[in-house]
Amino acid sequence: MPFEQHALLENESCPVPDQMLGEIYRSSAHGLEELIATVSPTARVLLALFCYRRSHLESIGLAIAATCEKDELTFFGGNAGAMLFERSREAPKSPVDTHGRRKITLPSGPIRLLIPIADEENSEAAPVVA
Repeated sequence: MPFEQHALLENESCPVPDQMLGEIYRSSAHGLEELIATVSPTARVLLALFCYRRSHLESIGLAIAATCEKDELTFFGGNAGAMLFERSREAPKSPVDTHGRRKITLPSGPIRLLIPIADEENSEAAPVVA
């Protein structure tokens, strides 16, 4: 990230109080919807843009942008706001919760098959079962 852009992000103030931002960060998907419903539409747009610009809050920014109108996102965010609107309407490419953690999947079969080593003395060795 260029220095000028990094400096702009550091100086950008959050459109909601720090306490509410913390509650949003810790909330579940359902809790996020309830919290966002209490924020004015303008503050919601600004919060979506604020969160989306930070990698650790990107998924929250997308979720908030999904509750915003395209005209408002475009007005406050320009081309980036329009792109954010489009991305917020796309289906997720992989299962991710509101904090960006991928869901865990477990294997359904054996991880590996053990092949017996031929025994020089006993050529009729019993197979090893894992």
